[in-house]
Amino acid sequence: MKSLKKFFALCLTLALVLSLAACAQKPAETTDPAETPDTPEQEVEAPVTARIAALKGPTAMGLVKLMSDAPSSANGPLYDFTLAGSADEVTPALIKGELDMACVPANLAAVLYNKTEGAVQVLAVNTLGVLYIVENGESVQSLADLKGKTVVAAGKGSTPEYALRYLLSENGIDPDADVTLDWKSEHSECVAALASGQASIALLPQPFVTVAQSKIDGLRMALDLTEEWDKLDNGSALITGVIVARSDFVEAHPAAVGNFLTAYAASVDWVNANTADAAALIGEYGIVDAAVAEKALPYCNIVCITGAELLEKLPGYLSVLYNADPAAVGGAMPDNSFYFA
Repeated sequence: MKSLKKFFALCLTLALVLSLAACAQKPAETTDPAETPDTPEQEVEAPVTARIAALKGPTAMGLVKLMSDAPSSANGPLYDFTLAGSADEVTPALIKGELDMACVPANLAAVLYNKTEGAVQVLAVNTLGVLYIVENGESVQSLADLKGKTVVAAGKGSTPEYALRYLLSENGIDPDADVTLDWKSEHSECVAALASGQASIALLPQPFVTVAQSKIDGLRMALDLTEEWDKLDNGSALITGVIVARSDFVEAHPAAVGNFLTAYAASVDWVNANTADAAALIGEYGIVDAAVAEKALPYCNIVCITGAELLEKLPGYLSVLYNADPAAVGGAMPDNSFYFA
């Protein structure tokens, strides 16, 4: 009986093996090419030359490695850079379509967005705060020490005024009653006032701080307004400059914009890591004297902030300006379409 059971088990096993072998040898089903649905080919974006303007100063310094590398395609250079002395030289060309991207003050980007009904988008923050309280003396160790003092400054109605007034107020100091703010038309006038002894305390941006220190013995950076802002821990940041692009350019050339931001970030990293070489390029392009640039670069807060971090930091800063004066951002807070993120 046991032999019979073994025989049947052996037969069953053999049948199963043969069945599996037959399945393995069964030819795979093929699909008639005529029945295969057509997959549309992705359209490849043709290389384009992006026309980019930057202001002579920290907002242009981060670009110098990219400017020097001068990447190109079969269609020609990928970037055509223009350096300008002021934002007034840049904004009309951007609005008229003669530029594709521009480095501009952060609040001006919001103004342009509102005034053009969304014709520009902000791509990245390129410069954090570059403002410093400088003193020819040792009396200022904190913002509270400015109480009862006179501070010479330039930039009334723009970032220097808004930032200083905000920080004073947040530290319990009335900027109208507790401090005398002596507004000049140019930063160079502030440097002259310090050099002549007419003033001992000033609000200056880099690289004017470094220029002033080269002319005035004992002038020191008493307060870094970026650090003072960060102490408030309110989720925003003191921001000087951004890079914007025409919205129609972003829509037509998204790959070009993405590639530019990648290259820009690499250029910024190189500039921050290679101070001497970067300063030489900065001097070569006539942005700032090379010797000044080498000393100023560590204090210029050059960055390339994009994506989620851009959405975290820039709206908070713009809201501070809006609360101080809605006109500072063009009358209204920009909506989410303003941000390329």
